[in-house]
Amino acid sequence: MDGAHQFQSSGDRTMPIRLLHYAACFYSELLKQKTLTPGQSLPPVFPVVVYNGSRRWTAPQDVYEMVQPEPPAFLQVYQPHLRYYLIDEGRYTEAQLEQRHSPLSGVFGVENAGASWEALQQAVDRMVAIIQEDPHKERIDRIVTRWLKRHLHRLGAAVNLDQLDSLVEDKAMLAENLENLVKKERLEGRQEGRQEGRQEAKRETARNLIKLGVLSDLQIAEATGLTVADVQMLREDNLH
Repeated sequence: MDGAHQFQSSGDRTMPIRLLHYAACFYSELLKQKTLTPGQSLPPVFPVVVYNGSRRWTAPQDVYEMVQPEPPAFLQVYQPHLRYYLIDEGRYTEAQLEQRHSPLSGVFGVENAGASWEALQQAVDRMVAIIQEDPHKERIDRIVTRWLKRHLHRLGAAVNLDQLDSLVEDKAMLAENLENLVKKERLEGRQEGRQEGRQEAKRETARNLIKLGVLSDLQIAEATGLTVADVQMLREDNLH
C-alpha cells in the first residue's frame, strides 16, 4: 500500500482532484518503471491530507462530491471516486492530544500553539517528554529537531538555534531560548497594556471636555493628544 501525503496550511477545494491525479500518476509510474506489468493487480493507496490552518477544513473529501448536479443513477457508477483521510490539527483539543502521547500529537500541539511563545514553550516541553519515552528516541529526536528549527524560523523567532542538534540532549539550550521569547512576549504585553491605559486616559479627558461644551474638536484633540477623528467619534458616542 502506498501512502500519499499532502500537507496543507490553507483550505483547497481542488484537493480531491489533485489526489486523484497523484494516484493516477503513481500507478502510471509503476507501469513505466516496469515495477508492475499491465496484467498485474495494482496496490491500494491511502491518500492523507494533514491540515494545520487556523480555519477548519471544509473542502470535499471525495472527488465524487464535486460532480454537480449529481448524475442520474445509471451514470453514478461511471463517476470517479477517491476519498482522502483528513487530519485537521486544529480540531484536536489539548486534552485529546495529551491522551495520544505520540510524537505526532506533540507536533500538532506545537503548531496549535500558534505565535504564543508561552503556549509554544509548554508544547515543546511536552514534546520533549514524549520523545524521551519513545522506543525510537534517537531517530524521532533527529527528525523533530530539524522540523522544530524550521518551524521557529517560520514564526520569526529571534533566537539562534544553529547549535541545536537534539531536543533531548540540548533541551537546556532550547529551554533558555524559549524562556527569553516568553519574557519578551510578557514585556511587550505589559507595554501594550500601559499604552492602552494611556490612550484610555486621553479618551476619558476628551469625554469630559466634550461634556463641558466649550472647546472645539480641534482644541480638544490638541489638549489630549488624540486625533480630531478620535474626538469626533467620542462626541458621536456621547450623542448616542
